[in-house]
Amino acid sequence: MPQDRTRKIVVTGVLGAIAVLLGLTRLGFIPWFTGASLTIMHVPVIIGAVLEGPLVGAGIGLIFGVFSMIQAAVAPTGPADAWFTNPIISVLPRILIGPVAWLVWAGLKRWPVAGLIAAGIAGTLTNTILVLGAIGLLGFLPWAALGPIAIANGLPEAGAAALITLVVVAAWQRFAVGKQRGANI
Repeated sequence: MPQDRTRKIVVTGVLGAIAVLLGLTRLGFIPWFTGASLTIMHVPVIIGAVLEGPLVGAGIGLIFGVFSMIQAAVAPTGPADAWFTNPIISVLPRILIGPVAWLVWAGLKRWPVAGLIAAGIAGTLTNTILVLGAIGLLGFLPWAALGPIAIANGLPEAGAAALITLVVVAAWQRFAVGKQRGANI
């Protein structure tokens, strides 16, 4: 069993590093017509949780959240970044992405394609709802403004995360998606 623990630590570190790399290089932000960017920085959290379980997902989420908080403090890109110096907004929601995605995957893994898509959507919506909810609870934005943000950004992010999660995990686990299998996807 030490090999299993080592594998989980390595996967946590590698996928956590990918999340940080996506943030540092800005590759994790897709420009969107709303003026805000769609983020895919949470996708490594979802993938790690699906592949290695809820604790690995929580660990990668912790790395993502702490990086997000530090980045907001050290290199802000806009006035809203000041909100993300608060760990209730930047860290706590990100820790919960993995466990939620894993629970959905665990419940649906008998149907791998649907399970991976649902895990990607659930992990993304966990991030969106908890971050925006914390922003609303702390009074940074009025509640009426949060719904349109969730729809304009959260839903496209969920679609992107579902697609990326499906492709990456299916290739890694060699699941069949249609007539394609594994790395042929």
